[in-house]
Amino acid sequence: MREKPHPLTLVFSCEHGGNEVPAAYRHLFAGADAVLASHRGWDPGTLPLAKFLAKEFVAPLVSSTVSRLLVELNRSRHHRRLFSDWSKPLPAAEREQVLHKYYYPYRTQLAELIGQRIAAKQRVLHVSVHSFTPELNGQQRNFEIGLLYDPRRKPEQEFCLLWQQQLESVAPDWRIRRNAPYRGAADGLTTALRKQFRDTDYLGIELEVNQLIANGSAEARQKLRRVISASLQAYKPTAS
Repeated sequence: MREKPHPLTLVFSCEHGGNEVPAAYRHLFAGADAVLASHRGWDPGTLPLAKFLAKEFVAPLVSSTVSRLLVELNRSRHHRRLFSDWSKPLPAAEREQVLHKYYYPYRTQLAELIGQRIAAKQRVLHVSVHSFTPELNGQQRNFEIGLLYDPRRKPEQEFCLLWQQQLESVAPDWRIRRNAPYRGAADGLTTALRKQFRDTDYLGIELEVNQLIANGSAEARQKLRRVISASLQAYKPTAS
């Protein structure tokens, strides 16, 4: 008889929660305030959403407020965009210092958190919270939410199909897309974690929210919270 899978336990992360540049590296970004404030510097609106969800679901959150333009936590170690045009000119030794101070600790903390739960016989649903600019390179992104996953991993695909249905049920006026505006199997943190953990133990999903909502009016942000919370209602802890 096939063993029934363990229920999913939530873990949240937010790689691009801020656009801070540590004092030691501010000189690299002289005159770059506008870029740091833009979607290139961070994912506006994501950290408040991630904090809300972690509290709502009584789940851990791993987050960073250091700008992705210093080091991109959502890229693999050897990706050409790990460092930006501003931080790439650093000498190799200093780039390594940046990695040891910000990149490795973040990824290690998240991987260990997930590993501990799997060791405790829990199946982990990791939701990495992101936001996307509504227009990029002249292309309009006319949808509210994207769910990124690896279609080769059946549990992720099945979960995102279900989550899409739940979101559309709760917010029928919103457009929900899968693997948009990016491909979930592309280089990234969830892709790296999939290499560490089996698909029966780990589901790595990136929640992408249009910045018109994630960083929009108070009313839009409140609706977003209600919609996400209601769509994941089945995964809320029950009172004992």
